[in-house]
Amino acid sequence: MNYTKCWLAYPTICREQERTLTVHSDFDGPVAQNGVKELTLGLKGLYDMGLEPVTENGADASIRLVRKDGIHPEGYAVQARGGKAVVASSGERGVLYGIFALLRQLQTVQCAWDDLDWEEEKTPSNPMRMFNHWDNLTGDIERGYSGQSFFFRDNEIIIDQRTVDYARMAASVGINATVINNVNVKGAAVELISPRYYKPLRDMQEIFAGYGIDLYFCIEFAAPILLGGLDTADPCDDRVKAWWTDKAAEVWQALPGLGGFMVKADSEGRPGPFTYGRNHADGANMLADAVAPQGGKIIWRCFVYDCQQDWRDTKTDRARACYDHYMPLDGQFRDNVILQIKNGPMDFQVREPVSPLFGGLKHTNMMLEVQVAQEYTGQQRHVCYLIPWFRQVLDQDLYCQEGPSTVADLVSGRSYGNALGGMAAVTNTGDDPNWTGHDLAAANLYGFGRLSYDTSLTGEAIAAEWVRLTYGKEPKVEDTLTDILMKSWPAYESYTAPLGIGWMVNPNHHYGPNVDGYEYAQWGTYHRADWKGLGVDRTSRGTGYCQQYAPKLANLYENLETCPDELVLFFHHLPYTYVLKSGKTVIQHIYDTHFAGAEQAAEFLRQIEELEPLLEPEVYERLHARFSHQKEHSCQWRDVINTYFYRKSGIPDAQGRKIYA
Repeated sequence: MNYTKCWLAYPTICREQERTLTVHSDFDGPVAQNGVKELTLGLKGLYDMGLEPVTENGADASIRLVRKDGIHPEGYAVQARGGKAVVASSGERGVLYGIFALLRQLQTVQCAWDDLDWEEEKTPSNPMRMFNHWDNLTGDIERGYSGQSFFFRDNEIIIDQRTVDYARMAASVGINATVINNVNVKGAAVELISPRYYKPLRDMQEIFAGYGIDLYFCIEFAAPILLGGLDTADPCDDRVKAWWTDKAAEVWQALPGLGGFMVKADSEGRPGPFTYGRNHADGANMLADAVAPQGGKIIWRCFVYDCQQDWRDTKTDRARACYDHYMPLDGQFRDNVILQIKNGPMDFQVREPVSPLFGGLKHTNMMLEVQVAQEYTGQQRHVCYLIPWFRQVLDQDLYCQEGPSTVADLVSGRSYGNALGGMAAVTNTGDDPNWTGHDLAAANLYGFGRLSYDTSLTGEAIAAEWVRLTYGKEPKVEDTLTDILMKSWPAYESYTAPLGIGWMVNPNHHYGPNVDGYEYAQWGTYHRADWKGLGVDRTSRGTGYCQQYAPKLANLYENLETCPDELVLFFHHLPYTYVLKSGKTVIQHIYDTHFAGAEQAAEFLRQIEELEPLLEPEVYERLHARFSHQKEHSCQWRDVINTYFYRKSGIPDAQGRKIYA
């Protein structure tokens, strides 16, 4: 099996090389044509069968791609039985997704072509399903753990077979938009909206469009100064407005059909509306007005606030910042602006509450942003399958109206009838042969796409599906890898972050334990541990963060009797001797989970070693190296965290295990 093809390797099920199927399509656009190419590739790999198009007697074709009104243009209805299949949609994207669903089902069931008896109808859960890449034009990737960029190198754009394979992989899981460059726009990336890059961008755009993927890229808010020679980027300045309007017309003339721009402003040293005494609606709307005549969208990333503070200030709270900055602006954004909001109020920690902004905004398009790049969850050196975590985020009810008010309802637009919205993932790909550094990290890439297209799927179903598509139908491999994936997020949480407290990492690169790494920093990411206890008081008696939620949820978090254990230290400062709902004290919970998490990491390695005879040698060697490191590194996490809190509290482990005091 070619593992560089990830879940699109199409390993042989049975050989029917003497047979050729026929296909007839009601569609003749490039997306449907690529769908036929994928069918040809899939049937050749799975069955060694050929596939020939027919224009006459389409009703007799083995596979028919049918235009059918009443089906969402990105949805599909597939029916396969008796050696024939029909894929129906009102749009080409839907047909493409239906083809991938058919190929996925064949591999999942592992049956001969004539034996497939199956039908499925799907409508996408979200209008927008997007990958965010943090690739720099120099070729490096910010928070990248899988090699270098396959989009850029030495300030040039790369177009090759990997570009096509990336588009195939993204489309196969329902992704319909991608942002190709870093939100922190720097260097030559400022010039992506200049003629220097229009030709290669157009070539890339055509490849993506052929798989139903809209191209976006990040822009620098100060571009009128850097590219236009103006002395200001003030969004309320008429010269700035005119410059962006002219620039948008130029860009869309070169790149017709471009999806739009993503913007990060007023954060981590980036200029933005605050620079000129304006608010974020001023900035986003100025750009939205400029791109609106071209049909463009502005994705305004909500990690755009100055959240720095003095560690001695116990009332200022970074967690409050997103809501405090954006809630007063609800209803003021243009219809072609989408606010992209992180899943939690902090920064992709292994456990956070859902951002209250999702429940606050009622008149604004919004997208949920998650991170599969594992910046704080093992950086693709530790396995940490995040789809069950995203599933919990989507299921969180924010009780903000009488009708549907889960995160899934809110970001999809179903709650308030917003036209635009969806899900975006900061992605985890690079030019490593296996795409994601850790072979099992591809499950997060695959899983995000599948979940964003169909938010009813469970993490376990997606994991099992991915394992079978990637590794074939070997029961022990399938059971073992699925088991590891499903236990990996709880294990990582156990040996790293206790009870909702994150950030116990080395600053800047965010890898490895450092309990006080950010404790006295300006970023507001504190645990407030002393000799009596730890945690941050975010109740009405503390920072007041709890009150950003609707009353039902605010009261749940405010009250120690109802606050969930897994988030209790996010919301409360508690003594080490406080007894949790589990019956354990806070300090004993810390000891027990860190020992248990490290034991689970060791078990993962043992399970992988049992698969050696069943995996290709190079795949086994890669997995063995990663899990060996995880076993060792989890012990470092365990010992640093446990020792720190023993030294703080003076309370020994009730089970008498070794703590390095």
